[in-house]
Amino acid sequence: MARNDKREEIVRAARELIAENGFHGAPMAMIAERAGVGAGTIYRYFENKDVLINELYGGIEDRMNQIIMDGYSTETPFRGRFLHIGTGLLRYFIEHPLDFRYLEQFHNSPYGVAVRRDKLLGNREGGCNAFKELFEQGMAQQVLKNFPLVILFDLAFGPLVTVARDHILGFVTLDAAMIVRTVEACWDGIKR
Repeated sequence: MARNDKREEIVRAARELIAENGFHGAPMAMIAERAGVGAGTIYRYFENKDVLINELYGGIEDRMNQIIMDGYSTETPFRGRFLHIGTGLLRYFIEHPLDFRYLEQFHNSPYGVAVRRDKLLGNREGGCNAFKELFEQGMAQQVLKNFPLVILFDLAFGPLVTVARDHILGFVTLDAAMIVRTVEACWDGIKR
């Protein structure tokens, strides 16, 4: 197996195991076994498990943001930009259920809490800031309800996460029309 192939197998195995079992249920030895590499091989690519976990998140975030931001324009009216981002996010979640499950593990862990805090406070460089910028602009223009930024995020994106989870679990089927209607309902919840 080539060097890049080994790294990709480690990343794939770690994402699968963490999505299935959580961080503590996916020790490095189990990741190595699933990837078909020796346990020591992982440490050639990742200094420790924390680095692996954060790099996995960064890779998912990059892929997700590329898809969400494809065709996004700051020239589009505010509602349209929200619908674009929300629809892209929900579609990404349901089209990439393994990434979604990993993100749920990540965001409900100390790793994710730190990342979320840094994003909301503007202390995290890189990544996609369109969400935060859109919401700050919406508050400044009094397009959005007068809530703290965190609550606006929760009201807008919390339902999308829940609906994506229910789709992945088979409780509901989201077709294109239902995705749009769901995102529009989230918009209705935060607009003035």
